[in-house]
Amino acid sequence: MLTSEVIHLVVAQTPAPLAASEADIIQMVLTAGPVVKLVLFLLLSFSVVSWAIIFMKFQMLRKAQGETQKFLEIFWGSKSLAAAYNESKQFTHSPLAEIFRVGYLELTKIKRMWSEKEALDASALAAVPVMGGLDNIRRALRSTVTNQITKLERALPFLATTGNATPFIGLFGTVWGIMASFRGIGLRGSANLAVVAPGISEALVATAAGLAAAIPAVIAYNYYSSKVKVIETVMNNFSSDFLNIIERNELKKAGQPKSV
Repeated sequence: MLTSEVIHLVVAQTPAPLAASEADIIQMVLTAGPVVKLVLFLLLSFSVVSWAIIFMKFQMLRKAQGETQKFLEIFWGSKSLAAAYNESKQFTHSPLAEIFRVGYLELTKIKRMWSEKEALDASALAAVPVMGGLDNIRRALRSTVTNQITKLERALPFLATTGNATPFIGLFGTVWGIMASFRGIGLRGSANLAVVAPGISEALVATAAGLAAAIPAVIAYNYYSSKVKVIETVMNNFSSDFLNIIERNELKKAGQPKSV
């Protein structure tokens, strides 16, 4: 009999299953005050948008890196810039391919301008393309690099804002919930644990929700920012190499006076 009573006592004191704990959390959210519910709704909104940005940026950067690698292989293996330009049209997600297309089109404009200025003397022809033409291409490449970086970094500030703001929003909900709990204690005139614990536990849910929204956002922001910096470095290096190729093989060749 004694053993049976001990078993029944142990079973009665065994913690509830995890499903019951989850149900308790849901019940705490449903019974929370209007301010805490508003805070939880804001945190949920931040979290949903952040996860959408995380998945979107993952797809964007994966396509950008994959197509960039393929474009570089084609570019360095091409026999001419014209052939590389035709191949680059298939890489719509590669920032390097876009930089190359802009630079190549600018080079084409300069060559067309050269063909229309054959009336100039040889000394003028030798000076214009290398100096003025190269500067035009350099400005076009720099502008395209800036535009591509802006495109890659789009929506990343929201992740930074989420990581910085949501813990404080959750903390506000916690403080407000604790204030409401202490006000209830004052109205009841009792301060035992059974009275204090439910209100404080409801309030602490807001802090947990704030951290749950902030942590993935901070990790994703740091990760994607480092990826964008790597791509930026690759774009700047490619721009320099492309300018060297143009100066060495295209503009100087175009600037040579024609033999009579």
